[in-house]
Amino acid sequence: MRIIAHTRYPSRVLKTKKSPVDLTADNEHQLAVRIGRAWRDIRRGAAASAIRDRIFGSGPDALEPGQVDTLDLLVQQDEWRMCDLATALHIDPSTATRAIQRLVPDGLAERVVHDGDGRVVKVRVTQVGRDRHADIASRRLTVLSHILAEYSPDERIQVADLFERFVVALDNTDAELAQTQTPTA
Repeated sequence: MRIIAHTRYPSRVLKTKKSPVDLTADNEHQLAVRIGRAWRDIRRGAAASAIRDRIFGSGPDALEPGQVDTLDLLVQQDEWRMCDLATALHIDPSTATRAIQRLVPDGLAERVVHDGDGRVVKVRVTQVGRDRHADIASRRLTVLSHILAEYSPDERIQVADLFERFVVALDNTDAELAQTQTPTA
């Protein structure tokens, strides 16, 4: 058994077994199918699409989830080096650059040249970006408060714990599979 600490959830330690669950057993297979369907519905379901619109907006002023992810980080500190932002977003630096390029024209973020070294470019959120983020964060909390009303206080703790464990397991699985499989062309 390996014990893995997670970067986004440092208090969440996942104990992993060396072999995956045997999905040839009917009950395990059915559970995997149920989880897979729920995961798909979270990503692609009609209600999920409507909820995304409620949170991120709709029409030409709507932000994409990746843009909101970037704003979520930008508001956490004054300035970010692009490589640090990419690491925090778990994406390539070139993808982080593209994310910023989508925020800058709308006045949500700006690039800043480092005082001591003109080659170093940092990025920061603008006041317009902070305001937009605050609005989105408020809408996100409103949606979550309605969703969480379906659960008892104890169940809400369980849902949070299980979601965090799922994210950690997902990240760990990706890392494990990346080590054992070669990418396909």
